[in-house]
Amino acid sequence: MSGRGRNRRGFLAAAGGVLGAAGLAPVLRAAEFKPEAPDWTKNLGPGVDAAPYGKPSPHEKHVIRRSVEWLTATPQSSVNFTPLHELDGIVTPNGLCFERHHAGVPDIPPAEHKLLVHGLVERPLKFSMAELRRFPPTSVFHFLECAANGGMEWRGAQLNGVQYTHGMLHCVQYTGVPLRLVLEAAGLKGQAKWLLLEGADAAAMTRSLPLAKALDDCLLAYSMNGERLRSEQGYPLRLVVPGWEGNIWVKWLRRIELGDQPWQTREETAKYTDLMPDGRARRFTWLQEVKSVITDPAPEARLAGKGFRCIKGLAWSGEGRIARVDVSRDGGRNWTTARLEPPVLPKCLTRFYLDWQWSGEEVLLQSRAIDEKGFVQPSPAVLQKTRGVNPIYHNNGIQTWAVNRDGTVENVRLG
Repeated sequence: MSGRGRNRRGFLAAAGGVLGAAGLAPVLRAAEFKPEAPDWTKNLGPGVDAAPYGKPSPHEKHVIRRSVEWLTATPQSSVNFTPLHELDGIVTPNGLCFERHHAGVPDIPPAEHKLLVHGLVERPLKFSMAELRRFPPTSVFHFLECAANGGMEWRGAQLNGVQYTHGMLHCVQYTGVPLRLVLEAAGLKGQAKWLLLEGADAAAMTRSLPLAKALDDCLLAYSMNGERLRSEQGYPLRLVVPGWEGNIWVKWLRRIELGDQPWQTREETAKYTDLMPDGRARRFTWLQEVKSVITDPAPEARLAGKGFRCIKGLAWSGEGRIARVDVSRDGGRNWTTARLEPPVLPKCLTRFYLDWQWSGEEVLLQSRAIDEKGFVQPSPAVLQKTRGVNPIYHNNGIQTWAVNRDGTVENVRLG
């Protein structure tokens, strides 16, 4: 038998012992074992023409994006949150990917949408969607995280739910055209060093992007998870900037201008900068650093009773692949390495698991991710020591969940 086969058999045997000891299901006596015939087995269900576009089961209607009413002045410039605690695997369903808008969602007929490429280029070009789709496509899996994910938690625990503390996050498969190909078609002049990205929403969202990043791994995406972009995700065209903050992933992209310096737009001066303790601001801090969170148990996923529990979570890094995730059950004094579920892809969500027997004691659950470049997810205390308490962006601090004796789970801050 191969080493892989022996390892798998050993794992299953160990898991079987854990599960057997846990008593996850009642053992039936012979008299109790009889077939069941519930109502839904006695009647025909709807046919194939009942739902031309499929929807989740009505029994899953509670699995939705949620918002915080007091967070912003209007829903047109607000955010809703992905229900991370309800999801499995690494791919976020299109209808559950969080939204962040600055002027609501525009309704753009794809036949009328154009992408203009101009500035420091040899040949200014204007592309229709049909012309963009003539380029050789590529498909990639990447996470997208808002820079303000966890921003309300900088000074301490605020919102009691992983959907709210970490839910400005999703991961999908994007399909589109490498931005590099479009720029090469236009021909770059030697002075070109930056791109101005402009969206077609009422806010005309604009951000500056370094040319080096544009030529590296950026994608002009028109599809996600195999279908065209949802309107709230930038239909018909958005930019994908792997590993960088979501605000620079400009949606409804309509214009790219090449220049020799950044444009100093509102979203990179007054906003999306990090105010430091000395009054200065960190600027152009695009990278989403290594991060993780336990999604079960969580405030929305309490423990139903003593016994076996598989701790589940997500880890990600804008630097590349996740190398390791450690889990602590005592607030960071001791750590156990979790197992990572393949595939482990660069700049993509990674699932981790740790088997656990809960005996009903109070527990302080934490996860700590380490990426392939050796960067380690910091504690909130370390972040505050270096950046103070004024920023709202790029909070990648370790999250603590307090498990109470009754199985409820709370968001807490240690130290």
